[in-house]
Amino acid sequence: MKKLILLGLLLALISFAGYSGQDHDHEDEMDDFSDIVMDDEQGHDSHSGHDDHGGGDSAIAITHFSDVTELFVEFPAFVVGEESPFAAHLTHLDSFKPVATGHVTVILHGGGAPDELFSVNAPSTAGIFRPVVQPKYPVTRQVRLHLQAEGLDIIHELGQQTVYPSQAVALAEIEPQEAPDDAISYLKEQQWQVDFALAQATVDESRASIQATGTLRPRADGEVYLSATSSGHLQRKGSFPYPGMQVERGQLLATIVPRLGSGGDLATLKAARDKTRSEYQLAQREHSRLKRLWKEKAIAQYRLHEAESAEAVARAERDAAERRYKQSTGAKQTGSGIPILAPIDGLLARVDVAPGQYLHEGDLLFHIVNIDRLWLEARIAEADIGALQQPTGAWFTLEGFEQSFSTFDLDGRLVALGGAIDPVSRTAPLIFEFKNPDQRLRTGMFANVRVYTGHSAQGVMVPASAVFNDGGQEVVYVMLGGESFQRRIVRLGIRDGDRVQIKSGVAAGEYVVSRGAYLVRLASASPAEAGHGHAH
Repeated sequence: MKKLILLGLLLALISFAGYSGQDHDHEDEMDDFSDIVMDDEQGHDSHSGHDDHGGGDSAIAITHFSDVTELFVEFPAFVVGEESPFAAHLTHLDSFKPVATGHVTVILHGGGAPDELFSVNAPSTAGIFRPVVQPKYPVTRQVRLHLQAEGLDIIHELGQQTVYPSQAVALAEIEPQEAPDDAISYLKEQQWQVDFALAQATVDESRASIQATGTLRPRADGEVYLSATSSGHLQRKGSFPYPGMQVERGQLLATIVPRLGSGGDLATLKAARDKTRSEYQLAQREHSRLKRLWKEKAIAQYRLHEAESAEAVARAERDAAERRYKQSTGAKQTGSGIPILAPIDGLLARVDVAPGQYLHEGDLLFHIVNIDRLWLEARIAEADIGALQQPTGAWFTLEGFEQSFSTFDLDGRLVALGGAIDPVSRTAPLIFEFKNPDQRLRTGMFANVRVYTGHSAQGVMVPASAVFNDGGQEVVYVMLGGESFQRRIVRLGIRDGDRVQIKSGVAAGEYVVSRGAYLVRLASASPAEAGHGHAH
């Protein structure tokens, strides 16, 4: 539509000029219109500093990365005494959004001549700074761009640039920078407006892994089910517990008021505890006595075994009575019933009772889980057991979470690898313990797991988000320059968490589009689909 409007206006002007009898070269005007349309296709203004300089064929484009910013700059070749307008696009690497404020200075240094500085105090539009360089000395200069902004003091090195004595010499000596035929134009102004990011391909170690299914569950000591220790009515103390409530060890949850004559009051529990303590002490003494007699060969060995067994039974009965009594006592004991206390810190996963409910001994009351640290229980297929040289860790994905999770990043450790294959599922359990990040994960969640086998290999690595399937081919988009990209078909290797090995198609040090690759694909198919950028 924009082209049609421009064409209509131009034809109207041509008709008016012909009607008024003025001498116009229509071919030149159509050439100018073609230039406007081409510039519009690329999102650039035909009235940029390049045309003003008259050195379009000697234009220079440089992309440079610092630790925190990216610079993409375009400027005409330097000619003594002539202006070279810069279009410096500056991007924050943490957000890939434009540098909206700051002071930019272009510094010409070296070549036996005094330094020359050319500055602007603000961008012309967000992210684009336009200093104008007008060099005085026909020498080779080291060029730097110095950005100063809030929290930033960055030097971008632009390499050595020659200052030519004339435009004719510049045009004769400089070879125009030509993009490959398959280069895709995607402007900075378009990149800044969408969810876009780049990542550098690096040579790193990738760890081999095998596929497994898994479940998040509490640690063995991080889960308790509380049941009624006596029959009676459940009485609340303050606010009644609810699912998701955070509780602390020793916290009073509720109280059971025993039925009269049930034998479940505190006095009965204390008597049972004291009785089992006494019986255990008696069994210990008897065991010690018989051990001495057996050493003196005064008794048969079976009597010693009987004493050992009796001591073990007495100890178990004492421990059970102790647990029942401890669960029913504490600082918040009121004397009017049996208090139900939280034995661990954690969250109430389930509440199976209501205030005033009549309970029978053994009825389930509360389910408490501690989710500070969780277990990842992966099921390893029988056919993959042999590949587990030494399971060192795992990474896994969960429904509803974009990122993956790694046991290495979460202070994880191997708990156990099951020693038997389940006869039904033909799998063995493999358990890792890890720190729950910000307690965001919940027990019972299903996980897609990759277990590291202990094997590793060096290779070129990129974020897995940079790779997508395009018509059955694995593809990435590689940056050729700040606003130029190239589609590459790649061959993948080992997937390691959020990174994947590239066996061919990308070289170490190249930058790939890690977010927004689909928009670059749209730009390659039809620039209009991806939208136009601003005028450079």
